[in-house]
Order: sequence, then structure tokens, then C-alpha cells
Amino acid sequence: MKKTAVIFAMLPLLAGCSRSVSSEPQQSGTVPATVAATYYEQDIGQFADEAPQRRVVNYGHQIGEWLPYMRYEDDMKGKSAEEFRSAVRGRFEAAKADSVNTVYVHVHPNGDAYYRSDIFPKGPSWDGDYDPLQIMTEEAHALGLSIHAWLNPLRCQTAETMDALPDDFVIKQWTLQPERHIAVNVGGKWYLDPAADETVTLLRDCIREIAQRYEVDGFHIDDYFYPTADASFDSERFAASGADDLAEWRLSNCTRLVKAMYDEVKASDKRLEFGISPQGSISGNYDSQFADVRLWAGHEGYCDYIVPQIYFGFRNESSPFAETLAQWESMTAPGVRLVIGLAQYKLGKADKWAGAGGEDEWIESPDIISRQIELVKNSTANGYALYK
Repeated sequence: MKKTAVIFAMLPLLAGCSRSVSSEPQQSGTVPATVAATYYEQDIGQFADEAPQRRVVNYGHQIGEWLPYMRYEDDMKGKSAEEFRSAVRGRFEAAKADSVNTVYVHVHPNGDAYYRSDIFPKGPSWDGDYDPLQIMTEEAHALGLSIHAWLNPLRCQTAETMDALPDDFVIKQWTLQPERHIAVNVGGKWYLDPAADETVTLLRDCIREIAQRYEVDGFHIDDYFYPTADASFDSERFAASGADDLAEWRLSNCTRLVKAMYDEVKASDKRLEFGISPQGSISGNYDSQFADVRLWAGHEGYCDYIVPQIYFGFRNESSPFAETLAQWESMTAPGVRLVIGLAQYKLGKADKWAGAGGEDEWIESPDIISRQIELVKNSTANGYALYK
């Protein structure tokens, strides 16, 4: 891979043409208007004619925001390219006004694609002839925002949606071959088995396709690992594996998948970042989803940053915010950046899972997010991310 770099000190961040790389943590709550910028030109392989240059920006102190696919129903469905662009620009401008410097945009939520793909079918909200990821990338970069492609590795379509898809869709072919145990129906929705080699290969192909066609700055996965703890999900594959501990075997399967995705991101461009956003409860990661977060957060080589979804109030009876934050701080290695996921969407709502002492906290304490941000700023974490 051929790369040249030219460094310009204190170059103004010009919308749409100048991109910055900042490895030093920025002051919490700010996005610098003037920064040192590094420009890169490189040959990125198969699709070099489509994207011959890549400019990468990532922030050492990350203030993130998720843009989930559920928003696309309003922003994208039945809309022209300009209408979608206007909606995205508005969302990103609002994010930047909240000091956000990194957006995680949902591009592969349910075995589908909100980008130009030769592998996956178009997502149901994308019914126009424009390229939504190209537009989102352009609008993010025009505002100096880093943009990470958000993937759900294992969650696929509902059984009804899958039946309506063309038969040449690779995941649909797997659903028609149950003896291969690659795609499994859980509660009416299809999921890929992380133990299957085919799953790992498909996800590497997904990352490679996006990295080669778009100037995204990174990749991001969230907390959809094993969809169930029920032994029936993968009993035949487990029996054939020769392993004797189902939980440990499942943990190793998720780790292999995560490692493969991280390695593929770095093979595409080592400057791209790979982040994981597991659930905030450390025990829940192990008991229900078999996500080995202690390993991923505690050792380099699995992710560049980890964003535990600490969607709990200070009075949550099982996972109080301050104590849970401290647990994540203690287990995160210096070479992995810790970014704290915050549940802004809970404001003004009852939290029925918080226990009697915390059920009404999000109603009674409208300043809860600002207090959590202040605690994060005084911790060893490298930023926070908002789910609105």
C-alpha cells in the first residue's frame, strides 16, 4: 500500500476540503476550529478508481453520537437526495452544537445495507437512487466530524422480510440450508452464528467493501452478540466442536469474530479505528451475550476504543452509574480508549429496570446527563457518547 503524507500546522478546518487527525485528547466538550491537519494519499486497491484518496480524522478525546437506522424512516424513506441531505445536515449540525466530534451512523443494521453494496440488499427505508452513506460522509466531513460505519454483525432480517428477498442473497441461502447451522431463527428473527467460519468471512467482506468505497474514518459495532443463552441455538455445532464448556466456547467465538473485524479494519487502512459498544453491565456481557469485554478492553489488538452503554442512573439498584464507571475504568488498558455511552433518551421517562430506588430518577433529575458528563470528565475515560 502506497502512502504519502504532508503536514500543515495550524491549518483552518475548511468545510468539505480539509480534514484533521488529532491524536491528542481535546478539552472535554469542545471541537477545535483550528487544528493541525495531516493529509494522506494512498492506493486502496480494487476500488482505487472510485476512491483514490483517503483522508482520515479521528479524535483522541471522543464525544460521540449514534444515528440509528430507526431515524431513516423519517429522513430517507420517500425522500429525494437533497431532502435526505438536508435532514442529515440538520442532525449533524445539532450534534456539533452539542460538542459531538464523532458520529456512528447505522449502515448495516439487519443484514442489509444503507450503502452501495454488492453483498447485502438495500435497507427498507432506502428507496431512492442516491447513496446515503456517501451523503452522510460528505456532510460529516464538511462539519469536521469523524464518521464511523456502525454495523450489527449477527442480527439479520425477520423471517417475513427474509422470505421476500431474492434467493441469491447469501444469508437467505443459509436460511434455506438449516443443516449448515450458519443462520438461526430466534423468535422470528434470523441471526448469524458467530462460531461459523462463513460468518467471519462475510463480515470481513462487509468491512472491506465499505472501507474501499467510502472515506469513513472507522467502524463501530454495538451489543448484539449472541441473541440467546439457550443451548439449543448452537447445540449441534457445539457438540461437533469437541469443547466441554459452552460459555467459554461462545466467548472464544465472539472474540474470534471481533479480532477478525479489527484485523480487517487495520488491513484496509491502519489509521481507521474500530470501536465496540457493549452493554454497560459487565456481568450481563458474560451471562447473556458471551462478550469477553475484560479481554477486549484490557488488551490491545481487539479495539481502538470501547463504549460501554452505561445507561444507568446514579440510583440504579443493580448497576449504579458511578460504581459501574469505576469498574470499566479499572479494567480498560492504557492502549484502549474508554468512551462512556450515556442514555439521553431516558430523560423524563420511568426506568422500570432500575429498581424501586431508581425508577423515577430520570424524571426527578433532569440534570442527570450533565452530572454524568461531569463525572466522566473527572475520570480516566477518553470521552462520552450520547444515544438520544
